[in-house]
Amino acid sequence: MNQCLRNTLLLITLTFTLGGAALAAGLPGTTLASLSDVQKYERSIHIMAMLLVGFGFLMVFVKKYGRSALTATYLLVSIALPLYFLKESYHGGDSSTVIIDKLILAEFAAASLLICAGAVLGRLKMHQYLLLGILFIPFYALNEWIVLQGGLGLISGKVVDTGGSIVIHAFGAIFGLAVAATMTTKKEYATPIECDDTSDRYSLLGSMVLWVFWPSFCAALVPPAAVPMTAVNVILALCGSTLATYFASVKLRGKISAADIANATLAGGVAIGSTCDLTTPGTAFAIGLLAGVVSTFGFAIIQARLTDAAKTVDTCGVLYLHGLPGLLGGLSALVVVTGIDFGAQLTAIAVTVVLAALSGLLSGKVLAVLGRRAVPYVDSEEFEGEEGEEEGVPVCSATAESVA
Repeated sequence: MNQCLRNTLLLITLTFTLGGAALAAGLPGTTLASLSDVQKYERSIHIMAMLLVGFGFLMVFVKKYGRSALTATYLLVSIALPLYFLKESYHGGDSSTVIIDKLILAEFAAASLLICAGAVLGRLKMHQYLLLGILFIPFYALNEWIVLQGGLGLISGKVVDTGGSIVIHAFGAIFGLAVAATMTTKKEYATPIECDDTSDRYSLLGSMVLWVFWPSFCAALVPPAAVPMTAVNVILALCGSTLATYFASVKLRGKISAADIANATLAGGVAIGSTCDLTTPGTAFAIGLLAGVVSTFGFAIIQARLTDAAKTVDTCGVLYLHGLPGLLGGLSALVVVTGIDFGAQLTAIAVTVVLAALSGLLSGKVLAVLGRRAVPYVDSEEFEGEEGEEEGVPVCSATAESVA
């Protein structure tokens, strides 16, 4: 039965990806020779490095499924890009849009999908990650259409979300948490999340790659004149969250936590996304400071308590790196941006939260059809080579400490 489902899923995946690739090939690209488009291409490659190297290595901190985390990253990016191009043949697509813009928007969708996958890391097999991508991208595109393009007439005003604090980060995190709530079993809840020095170092490397290229992510589609200020604002927001994370981690835990440094340092980039091209460097730094404190407090204090209360394991802590800072970024626009449409901004946040939660729960139910875990996942189930687990491996997250 499972073999039949896997074969069917493979056929569906190939059909969608080939269709998306064919549509991408047919889209016009008449301005690719312009300097602006060359610069966008360069930023799109920076984003691709974030997706594969940054996100991939950030998620290898769990010793038992480091190889599956990297492989899932490959698969999720490879399913997200052509699926998003396929979406462009339906609502929201504009045949006059430059092809490189479509690639960047597809990369944004892939980033949101990877955020979602971080919540359920270690609970899915490879073919289930593919199904997760097939389910996620249409819902992501629907939310993007409603929030940023006025789809269904729910939002009449302009929403401020240049770098995707709401549409990319908050949506992906909440969707992932809803899937995790459906897929987490009692045995998984009771199993500690283990790491070692090597997995921690790789995770920190992934975090640094994301830190370096985050300005390109936020500035990818802004007008050329706004790129320098956008980049400066993002860098200063990241500096703020990095400093805040260090001090908050020492204050809350007594010592520096590698998990805090690898994750919460990036919260400034998440939170500044909405207003990255509309604020001042000083304000950007302040937003980064606040995001770093919120994220670190989430990892150090809230995560263990919420895990116990909700009986759900958020493996990578996406709520605290992407969810809360993403919502903070969307709300900060209400204070930072002059003349903002309060109703449109608040409606966008509400629609994103509700749609992400409902679609995530529905997707989790569909994924459960392919099987929920009877025993905790390890790489050796699907990958060649011995797992090589050792006794006394340290527990590396607040979630694991609370359930061990």
